[in-house]
Amino acid sequence: MIEELSIEGLFGICEAIGIIATLFVILYFSRKQMKSLSIDLETKILNDLDDRINGLTRMMVDSPELIKVVSKSESHFTPDLAFSYHVLYTFAHAFHMRQRGVVSDNEWSGWFRYIKSAFQHGDIYEIWKNNIELEKWYDPAFQEFINKEVIPTVEK
Repeated sequence: MIEELSIEGLFGICEAIGIIATLFVILYFSRKQMKSLSIDLETKILNDLDDRINGLTRMMVDSPELIKVVSKSESHFTPDLAFSYHVLYTFAHAFHMRQRGVVSDNEWSGWFRYIKSAFQHGDIYEIWKNNIELEKWYDPAFQEFINKEVIPTVEK
């Protein structure tokens, strides 16, 4: 059959294959870009929500008596405990941005060292273990990260 095709026919087939291949390449990169835009938009929304949480926790650090608005059972907050929540929310946000691939390996290395150092040299380890109702305030992935990757380095 190929013997019967003229050179113009072969060029026509090659041209059609080239156009189809080009369309597949365009589709692939278009989908990849759309996925990237979706992740960027979601990350921006999460950052905006985190800014709001940071604002709220700053208010609670300044006035621990405001805790009763969101938790009557935790009205015994001291400024240290309120500040601990604020620090842990910041750590949780850095952890989630790492999970999403927004934070680079180098940047995460610094954050991880900072988190470990805070747990080793500050009161936050004792507060994490004894004073915070984890299941109420932090998601399971962050709890697992602290319990399996940070705390074992502190308890050595």
